[in-house]
Amino acid sequence: MKKPTKKRYGILAMIFITVVINYLDRSNISIAAFAMSEELELSTVQMGYIFSAFAWTYAILQIPGGIMADKIKTRILYPVIMALWSIATLIQGAVNSFIALIGLRASIGIFEAPSYPINNLVVTRWFPENERASAIAIYTSGQFLGLAFLTPVLTAIQSYLGWRGLFIVSGIIGIVWALVWYLFYRDPKNHKGVNSLELDHIAKGGGLIDIKPKKEKIEPIKGSDLVEVFKHRKLWGIYIGQFCLGATVVFFLTWFPTYLVKYRGLDFLKSGFLASIPFLAAFAGILLSGFTSDWLVKKGYSNEIARKGPIVTGMLLSTCIIGANYTDNTFWIITFLAIAFFGNGLASIAWVFVSLMAPKKLIGLTGGTFNFIGGLAGVIVPIVIGYLVKDGDFKPALLFIGAIAFLGFFCYTFVVGKVERIVPKS
Repeated sequence: MKKPTKKRYGILAMIFITVVINYLDRSNISIAAFAMSEELELSTVQMGYIFSAFAWTYAILQIPGGIMADKIKTRILYPVIMALWSIATLIQGAVNSFIALIGLRASIGIFEAPSYPINNLVVTRWFPENERASAIAIYTSGQFLGLAFLTPVLTAIQSYLGWRGLFIVSGIIGIVWALVWYLFYRDPKNHKGVNSLELDHIAKGGGLIDIKPKKEKIEPIKGSDLVEVFKHRKLWGIYIGQFCLGATVVFFLTWFPTYLVKYRGLDFLKSGFLASIPFLAAFAGILLSGFTSDWLVKKGYSNEIARKGPIVTGMLLSTCIIGANYTDNTFWIITFLAIAFFGNGLASIAWVFVSLMAPKKLIGLTGGTFNFIGGLAGVIVPIVIGYLVKDGDFKPALLFIGAIAFLGFFCYTFVVGKVERIVPKS
């Protein structure tokens, strides 16, 4: 008897690798920061602005990025933006000024802006609803697992090639992968390796295999579409929640290695290995969250329990980051940070709410809005930390991150409400 193919898992593996590269190019600045700031004589406030510059454009362009994801073929759009952000990453290794670094970080934000709306759209096309949280958990875990294993590697690369060599190597990897994506990615109905049984399985389970970019010229966004994605309280709950989730991630992607080396006095190479522990914890958290969430759905539990439960638990655990303020023991510092990032991993299936709640024809736009407001954490948090720590004390910064995590717990608990798809009134 003919069996359904499982090509969707190969597509998921491609998204996973893309996410690893995406976060490699976002976070390599955190590895380079200490050496770069010393060589170029940059202050903590200047480093805060450099860390933040990526998010200025990334956040602003989330809504346009979501529109692009809806309108332009994924096979074309993704490799083009990937190659462009990788080239910008590579060029960072050749510059010597604060302004140039700001410009290049901002350009990476421009080119990465459509990436997560594309990821979510691909999963919505390729996976039925009862497999979607697991799929989102797997590809999102790429940001954590990749950084867990790559942080020691990147630290070693910098030790041998310097911070400039780190950027050059990172850029080359992304350019190569952009070519691989173009050669091998296809949407479900255009993929030669997918049989009708797998397509039926995806479609019957709620996978939107028939959503495809329009071939005619890109139409301007309607005012009514913007109103629709901003007028619902439940969507504001996930938007603000994503900002709060992002605040913890941004700390780990920017200031974390500097915190360990400069403010906790750890050896640079040793810090690379210790820094991998919270990323592994986050990886474990998101996989546990995704697979548990889908298992609960299959067992008949409501979305309020199956989908919201891991997120509110995770946001509450993320407040444990404050505990690192009350110890000088390296073991306990890393433990508190690992618990906080484990909680962040639990909460990182939040993209499933876009798939489940967004109006069907506005998934990309809703995803762009969701990621835009989440991306504002990348704009605000690094700069605020830069000012909070300028006198040499990192405790206020960790308190700030913990408070934002608690706000996220509040939003998902009390603001989101019932998890259901929004149907626009005709």
